[in-house]
Formats: sequence, C-alpha cells, structure tokens
Amino acid sequence: MPKLVKLYIQQVAIGFGLSAVFTAILIYFNIGNLQRLVFGSSDGLLGLFLIFFFNGLVFAGAQFAIRIMRMGFEDDDDDDHHGGDGVHHSDMVRIRISEKS
Repeated sequence: MPKLVKLYIQQVAIGFGLSAVFTAILIYFNIGNLQRLVFGSSDGLLGLFLIFFFNGLVFAGAQFAIRIMRMGFEDDDDDDHHGGDGVHHSDMVRIRISEKS
C-alpha cells in the first residue's frame, strides 16, 4: 500500500476518533439540550450517528490537511544545510544614515 494511502487512513481514523470524543462531550454536557433530543426521540440515534459521521468527515479532513501541511517542515535528507527553507541568511551589516536638514 502506498505511503500516502496509509497516511490518509491513519488521519481519517484519528479524525473519527476525535469526532467520537467530541460527540460524547456534546451528549455528556447536554449542549443545546442535545441529550434530551437524542434519547427522547425515536430518531435520536440516527441524529446521534449523523452528528458523529459529519463531524468525523470534518475532523478527518482537517487532520489530514494539517498533517500534509506539516510535512513541509520536516527535515529532508538532502544536502541543503539551511534547514530546507530556501532562505540564505547572511551576516548583518551596519549602515550609517546621515540626516539632512
């Protein structure tokens, strides 16, 4: 299996895990009277699943995007000794500024 597919599956699992925790917190703390709505309705479990699923999609996408963007900050194995940022730093030079009146 390619590395990118493994990475995607891992980040999706983390995103849905975060969604499960988030949904449990919503129910436990009864945010927006959600606990009564979920357990007091015949379609409450469907609503609970949909909250979990759609939050899972959002969290998985955000998790994968963050992981991909952070990959640019990891060290490369090439011969670039400047930290891989492409910016060459030089010594500071003092410049004298004369005032004209």
